[in-house]
Formats: sequence, structure tokens, C-alpha cells
Amino acid sequence: MDKKRVTSKEVTEAALRLLKERGVTVEDIAEIVYEMQSPYNKNLTMEECIESVEKVLQKREVQHAILVGIELDKLAEKKMLSEPLQTIVETDEGLFGVDETIALGAVLGYGSIAVTTFGHLDKNKIGIIKNLDTKRGKGIHTFLDDLVASIAASASGRLAHNLRDEEESLQEIS
Repeated sequence: MDKKRVTSKEVTEAALRLLKERGVTVEDIAEIVYEMQSPYNKNLTMEECIESVEKVLQKREVQHAILVGIELDKLAEKKMLSEPLQTIVETDEGLFGVDETIALGAVLGYGSIAVTTFGHLDKNKIGIIKNLDTKRGKGIHTFLDDLVASIAASASGRLAHNLRDEEESLQEIS
């Protein structure tokens, strides 16, 4: 019996579709990245932030986190989780850290800058993260707010490392 294999293209398309269905755009995330990185890079453009978010969204680890987290949010909306998990996810209980743990796992590939940025975003709820966390509009976003913070933090870490690489290569040329 052959195992069905899911292609990278299918996973990428599913992750992007789910974000869009939940009202999150690449630009929303890029705005957070810009806010996080512009104090350290005066020449930073929104286009660079968008590109960095898009690169992060190509990583399988990030895509898997999106698929799992959003699926759990959707199941909670339909009241399809068993108790007490249903109530915990539905109310985004303060001591429930699985949402942050999944999101943090996706950040780890982008270094300590991404990890500390994730902590900052998780605590301060910037941009669309705040909208998702405060549940403006409808839906349960227990996992999604942390996933957005994870993507933004990863894209921020990626940009910070790229800036450093560019500075070093300019020094080598001089």
C-alpha cells in the first residue's frame, strides 16, 4: 500500500488559504515586522518586510504550526473538542501554554532575536495580533494570535540576520 504524499505546494497553499480565511494577510504581518525592525534598520522598506514574511511562510515547520493551530481554533468554534480542552481553548485560559509552545517551536529556526521578539509580541499584542487576541469580530483565535506573532518574529529575526550579513559583506569590500 502506497502512502499518500502531501506536496510542499499543497501545504503552502493550505497554510496561506487558512490565514486568509481567518482574516490575516501577509501585509498585516509585515506591518508588525516593520514596527519591530525599523528602529534598527533606517532603510527598511515594507517590501522587504513582505518578502521576509513570505520566505518564513515557505518553511514547512511554520506551515505545519499554522495547519495545526488554526484547525484547533476552528474545532473549538464548532464545539468539537472534548472537555475540558473545549473550554480551555474557547476561553484562551491564561495557564494554557500549548498555543505559545506550538508558535515558539516554529520560531526556533530563526535565532534568539526571533525568540525574544516572539516574547515581546506575545506580551504586547501589536497590530493584528491585538485584534485576534481581543476577539474583535467573530471566531476563536487562541492559536492564531500566537502563530501570527511567531511568523512576525521569525521574519524580524530573518531581517536582522540579513542586515548583519550585508554590513559584514560591505566591510569586506572596503
